[in-house]
Amino acid sequence: MQITLQKSEIAKQSSIQITGSKSESNRLLLLKALYPQFNLENISNSDDSNLMTKALSSSSDVVDIHHAGTAMRFLTAFFAVQEGREVTLTGSKRMKERPIQILVEALQELGADIEYVENSGYPPIKIKGKKLTKNKVSLQANVSSQYISALLLIASRLENGLELTLEGKITSVPYINMTLSLLTEIGVENSFEGNTIVVKPAPKDLEAKTLVVESDWSSASYYFSLAALSAVGIEITLSSYKENSLQGDSALVEIYRHFGVETAFNNNSVTLTKTDKDVLPFTYDLTNAPDIAQTIAVTCFALGIKCDLTGLHTLKIKETDRLVALKTEIEKLGGQVEITDASLHLAEAKSIKSDVAIATYHDHRMAMAFAPIALKTSVIIEDAMVVSKSYPTFWDDLESIGFKITK
Repeated sequence: MQITLQKSEIAKQSSIQITGSKSESNRLLLLKALYPQFNLENISNSDDSNLMTKALSSSSDVVDIHHAGTAMRFLTAFFAVQEGREVTLTGSKRMKERPIQILVEALQELGADIEYVENSGYPPIKIKGKKLTKNKVSLQANVSSQYISALLLIASRLENGLELTLEGKITSVPYINMTLSLLTEIGVENSFEGNTIVVKPAPKDLEAKTLVVESDWSSASYYFSLAALSAVGIEITLSSYKENSLQGDSALVEIYRHFGVETAFNNNSVTLTKTDKDVLPFTYDLTNAPDIAQTIAVTCFALGIKCDLTGLHTLKIKETDRLVALKTEIEKLGGQVEITDASLHLAEAKSIKSDVAIATYHDHRMAMAFAPIALKTSVIIEDAMVVSKSYPTFWDDLESIGFKITK
């Protein structure tokens, strides 16, 4: 479905309740499947988390996770340790183009029985679950932290735990720390020193408890962008968020201060306030928070400032090649963008073209990152319901704070 966002103004004060973090939810859903004594609250209502829930409870011998890349990686590891279970894990056309070889080889090194059904190195894959007794493996660490987290999530169920050696520069460290912190929270001992992560086998008497998922910081990023593009004095309150968040995208607080957005924590909410700070050209290394790159690039374009973003090497293997997609769509709006395999460089923009149709490439973050442009000029979003992948109520929430949307 295509929608038109007419040029809009948002309410001077507004409040939004954002669903639980997709990243935390998917990790905890897998841990609950391994340890059913845990209860979960504020689980994400995203497509990805719904697919994860369905896949974990499925008894079928074919599990289709569509566009859900996190689910593909986590479930590859999960089904590898389900003794006696045989599953073919598949997905969308784009999923069959996203590499899985690094994770599969690491699992095979631990003794897993996994084979490729179509193209070597890519889904679909056939997994025959078995008991894994080996406990040492090395993994290339500069491709995707989800490969690392997939191994860590099953590590406590391995007979001898896991000693994981990371090779090369480690990408998206906060996501690895999130996984380890959740293991600690459920009572699994672990350590991360230098380039080695050790996870001990789970104690036999893990205590039953309720685990509450923090709201999603990636989803919050679009409101940080709205605040940055708004008039001085605008306030947006978001819940539920922790000041000591496990999520790497909480770097938004620091990043958006540069764009004149101050963040105040109060109990379980944050209030974003636009100040009259002068906005200057922006340079930042997003190695630890690549999922907010699109939001930041569009914010800088709409503010008319130059920006240089690095640490973006993982964006090429997401739902689409996000670097190419950003360049294409920002240039439609009148911007100038240069990209490399790991960086994006945006020139200062003098104006923004109106009524441009933004392609979303089956990528939820493309749709949401470009929405704040409507505070400057009208814009069309193609395939707008792709947002359901992570934030199904996004357009309704924007309407609630003053956006004019024609469907």
